[in-house]
Amino acid sequence: MEIEFKFCIPLDRLATVQAALRRGRCTAIRMEARYFDTPDGALASRGIAFRLRREDDQWVQTVKALGDGPLDRQEHNVARGTATEGSAPEPQPKLHSGTVAGARLQQALQAAGSPLVETYGTEMDRLTRDITRRGTVVELALDTGRVVAHRGTAQQAEAPICELELELKAGPVTGLAALATQWATRHGLYLSTVSKAERGERLLAAPDSSSPRKARPPAPLYQQLPAGLALQRAVVAQCLQQILGPASDLAEGSNDEEQLHQLRIGIRRLRTALRELAPLAPGHLDPAWEPPLVHVFQQLGHLRDRSQVMQRIGAELLDAGAPPLSPHPNDAAGLGAQAAQHIVRDAAFQETLVHLMAFTTPGLDATGSAPAGLDARATRRLLQQRLRALHAQVQKGARGFATRTPQAQHRLRKRLKRLRYLTEFVAPALDSHSTRFLDSLQPALSALGRLNDERVAAALYRELAESGEPNAWFGAGWLAGRQAQSVAACVQALAQMAEAPRLRKTGKR
Repeated sequence: MEIEFKFCIPLDRLATVQAALRRGRCTAIRMEARYFDTPDGALASRGIAFRLRREDDQWVQTVKALGDGPLDRQEHNVARGTATEGSAPEPQPKLHSGTVAGARLQQALQAAGSPLVETYGTEMDRLTRDITRRGTVVELALDTGRVVAHRGTAQQAEAPICELELELKAGPVTGLAALATQWATRHGLYLSTVSKAERGERLLAAPDSSSPRKARPPAPLYQQLPAGLALQRAVVAQCLQQILGPASDLAEGSNDEEQLHQLRIGIRRLRTALRELAPLAPGHLDPAWEPPLVHVFQQLGHLRDRSQVMQRIGAELLDAGAPPLSPHPNDAAGLGAQAAQHIVRDAAFQETLVHLMAFTTPGLDATGSAPAGLDARATRRLLQQRLRALHAQVQKGARGFATRTPQAQHRLRKRLKRLRYLTEFVAPALDSHSTRFLDSLQPALSALGRLNDERVAAALYRELAESGEPNAWFGAGWLAGRQAQSVAACVQALAQMAEAPRLRKTGKR
């Protein structure tokens, strides 16, 4: 298992990173790699990379597969002999037999039933240096070069490589995280989950595009409910699945609004986990993680309000006969992408992600000495109490909803979201009523979300009108007239919520 952090380096910081790396004893290596997959992309679709790489005068065959958490991955290397001019060995997947990564490679190839073909390649220079600090040994690897797809054809395309990897060789993950934070903060680096293989896949799919990954909802990491610290780690890792991909792409300049949306959902889920699961293993979830998450969540929310909300509501207003608004330079998608990039590259946010990733991985020296927190029985009892308490708060807020202040109505929406996420976190231990309960929350969440969007849009239209955009008064008035109807829809949806599910007495399904 390989445990590492990978950072992208802004081009204007590359020289200083190179100089800092060269302050110790370094090794320079020239690398050229060939990547392989089936014609239908069976390996890439499963998160597997298979390559032959020339490292100076030696060939090394490598398979990489996804690990159990956001910081680790499965990797196996096999030496393939000395390189000779103009020749390369044929790929041999069976050389990885007996390893986790090799088993996943074989399963993917058997399912595909088609031969391997070369897909893309990399050309890069690597500068490595080992740093030993307080019992932790970390290898720093600075890679600069390019990924090339469709080589030698009219469709040839390439993407730059400019990244720093920090891999744990010995010692605790906390030592790796401390060093990673130091280098990232000092040099303005930002985390990236985009592998060289994925950069190649993007070039294959769209040679002239930097189209980002589409964020995927997180997959469950456990079939039965863990206890104490184990549950904290599993849930945080699950939340990071939804955060790290969009955060990487936005930091690189993506203007995909779905990525922004998924990142905000992931952060909200993570904040729920930090708040609701902290008592399971006191002292392990650092309160200092919360402020940077809140800051980025709110800043991205302002971008969403001025793009997605205004576009959606604006289209409805035009259908209702509203006069069009004057174009505003600040509404340009490019400026929005620059703003999102700046927000996500925030040093405090990047540092928090580093520590969260480290938290999910016990590390090479894991001895089980960290307090495990509550046992299984106490864990279930506390979670049941939290579900009941949140459900009671939601029911109380739903009573007399129409007469409550907008602030109280918004608090109810946030509590309802927390109830939904906590229910999803503990789903393996809930009774069969849990699916129906989650389904019953969706109409209320949708109605409350619509009410919130209309209020956000109304405030923005009033702001535009008061700043000299007369056509915005139509939107402000139209939205004000919809308030009673939208509140009534929330009341109706809230009345449809089912009773909260209960945790079973055992973890068995």
